[in-house]
Amino acid sequence: MGDHSGKAAGANASKLPIPGKRNILITSALPYVNNVPHLGNIIGCVLSADVFARYCRLRGYNAIYICGTDEYGTATETKAMEEKCSPKEICDKYHAIHKEVYNWFGISFDEFGRTSSPQQTEVCQAIFGKLLENNWLSENTMQQLYCDTCERFLADRLVEGICPTPGCEYDSARGDQCEKCGKLLNPTELQDPRCKVCQTTPRIRDTNHMFLELPLLREKLEEYINKMSVAGSWSQNAIQATNAWLKEGLKPRCITRDLKWGVPVPLERFKDKVFYVWFDAPIGYVSITSCYTNEWEKWWKNPENVELFQFMGKDNVPFHTVMFPSTLLGTGEDWTLMKTISVTEYLNYEAGKFSKSKGIGVFGNDAKDTNIPVEVWRYYLLANRPEVSDTLFTWADLQAKLNGELLNNLGNFIHRVLSFIAKPLGQGYGSIIPDVPDVVSHELTLSLADKVGKYVDQYMESMEKVKLKQGLKAAMAISSEGNIYLQTAQFWNLYKADKPSCDIVMRTSAGLVYLLACLLEPFIPSFSLEVFRQLDLPLERHISLCEEKGDIETVKQPWKILPSGQKIGTPEPLFKELKDEEVELYRDKFAGSQAQRIVRAEAEAEKLAAQLKKTNVSGGGKKQQAKSTGGKQKAAVEQEITITRLDIRVGLITKAQKHPDADSLYVEEIDVGESQPRTVVSGLVKYIPIEEMQNRKVCVLCNLKPATMRGIKSQAMVLAASNSDHTKVELVEPPKEAKVGERVKFGGMEGDADDVLNPKKKVWETLQVDLCTNGDLVACFKDIPFTTTAGICKVSSISNGSIR
Repeated sequence: MGDHSGKAAGANASKLPIPGKRNILITSALPYVNNVPHLGNIIGCVLSADVFARYCRLRGYNAIYICGTDEYGTATETKAMEEKCSPKEICDKYHAIHKEVYNWFGISFDEFGRTSSPQQTEVCQAIFGKLLENNWLSENTMQQLYCDTCERFLADRLVEGICPTPGCEYDSARGDQCEKCGKLLNPTELQDPRCKVCQTTPRIRDTNHMFLELPLLREKLEEYINKMSVAGSWSQNAIQATNAWLKEGLKPRCITRDLKWGVPVPLERFKDKVFYVWFDAPIGYVSITSCYTNEWEKWWKNPENVELFQFMGKDNVPFHTVMFPSTLLGTGEDWTLMKTISVTEYLNYEAGKFSKSKGIGVFGNDAKDTNIPVEVWRYYLLANRPEVSDTLFTWADLQAKLNGELLNNLGNFIHRVLSFIAKPLGQGYGSIIPDVPDVVSHELTLSLADKVGKYVDQYMESMEKVKLKQGLKAAMAISSEGNIYLQTAQFWNLYKADKPSCDIVMRTSAGLVYLLACLLEPFIPSFSLEVFRQLDLPLERHISLCEEKGDIETVKQPWKILPSGQKIGTPEPLFKELKDEEVELYRDKFAGSQAQRIVRAEAEAEKLAAQLKKTNVSGGGKKQQAKSTGGKQKAAVEQEITITRLDIRVGLITKAQKHPDADSLYVEEIDVGESQPRTVVSGLVKYIPIEEMQNRKVCVLCNLKPATMRGIKSQAMVLAASNSDHTKVELVEPPKEAKVGERVKFGGMEGDADDVLNPKKKVWETLQVDLCTNGDLVACFKDIPFTTTAGICKVSSISNGSIR
């Protein structure tokens, strides 16, 4: 529907603050540049900020919206190594991808820049200089891993080794976090560390770094937080995250790193170091504004006249409420500090988390490829915005919101009104909106106007407080009232029985169509554009909810909204139904991770190629047959990663004892229906007493590659669920009547298990992220229960836990 251009309308000339007006500076967290953004990232920051920026423009406020890609740091260097190119080439590639995705989503940035600019270096070094001058920085020695082969200090993500967490001991834990047990780590804690690039063992070496002395800035920071959290009505989740940091006690934070890709530290003895990404990324808001206008200080050093609104996901809060304000306060200059922070929780996908690194969920470019229009995606994400708790993206819910709310409520109301007005005279109004007297005494219409007025007030109150979901709800309620109004008035009968009343009903309804296009423009601008086209009104001239122009009073009398004698354009349906079979298609298409989807697509291509070869009779003979078999073998190698590849069986622990050389490990003998029991080593000592380990049925993964744990070879793995902070662990239990040795199945999914899972193909790691317990304590893969012939497998008390 029309143009989704990402640049704000009329944004060619740079806007500057105007004395006496509301000047609003809006930023959204700078998306990291090493991957394609997924829907969770889009609703978490850029889309939410876009809605607010569009609302501000609608109200006639002087607002600019600034964002860009966060490009420096380890993750970019690592990605560049993976893709065998320079960090700059990676940034150029992904900056273009981000820009294209946001453009398609209709995000109206005034400036979408990047942090790898000369302006970033200039602003960053100037702020650093002020902090140094004001004695808020200190120099300290740290111990870091150094690779002699690569001749450099290793960033956290460039080190891998064995996780030190008892009972986990995952052999590919990263230097910052173990992906298996989720524990945050320091690289020096890893056992048997190795350099990710050359696989040699690094050594610990001293290195000097600069620290921002947050404890010394505490008083200034707390004064700012206490004042602004009230003035800016900070959300509860933002206040909690900030207080948690303050309560824990502020510590000096390292602001430099031994890397090449970043803003250089302007000190001779630090010439081989750059600024740490957490320090320089928020400064990107300032440097990108300086790319928008040379007079950027009028926005950023003007707290009397400018209000700063910042949008982000919950994981970014401390950087914006503690680190960035401390950095700016430490300069001693009069910066525009954040007034209002809008924080979203997480958007989860079907049964698991959206994950950029694992490629799980729907990504920005996927949305574009579905043929579902942009306004449907925007509406669904905003109606589902995780404002106070995590929310869930499901295809069935997207279908319900499109068919129930957009099509049957909003689209239906507008199409009924405009198509009736467009009917020829004698049946309708010949496309001309009827005239009515200024003062209307039609009871039904006055009652509607009263309700609409209240919803408009609710809408504005919600939007001013950045409660976007409530604002959207209030606007959609006006559409519902419009449908009730049409039904109650029975306009199709009124036309013949009481034409003057019908004129009032149709003119009022056409006014509501205009009002809905205005109120919904921040949320679904392409829809509004299309409605204005059907009303034959130019968008730029008409879309306004300005106090000083009297717009608010006018919209509360909807029969006064549209000009007399207005001729409308051609009405067309605004939304199309999403059918069950399409939903199934999308659910299948986007199942698993991006890597799995590629494997599936390749397997499909192999299958098609094999079929084509079979039907190609011209070559014939043995050679043809050999080729065809080769194709099949290759397809088997690139087999799709599905749950059926795991050999999970009902096992009976016949004996359990402590590991002789490890306090945290049990050694169990488990009967899994074979001639001999299997020896299994499990890190469960601190969670489950030894007496509870005897003679109980468990679920056992039998086709992991055997691994030696402290001198004892473990031939399988007992499956257990843990809560989110891994403080509680419980065994997954089959029903008492389940047969020992029977295979655990997943409803309707058939297939042979691998003999042994190939560790290089990461089959277990890929599937494990979707193993969980649900709210009813049932063990599931996604939402499919672990099932035996005697019933489903459960845990005793951990709901929504992770199974490993």
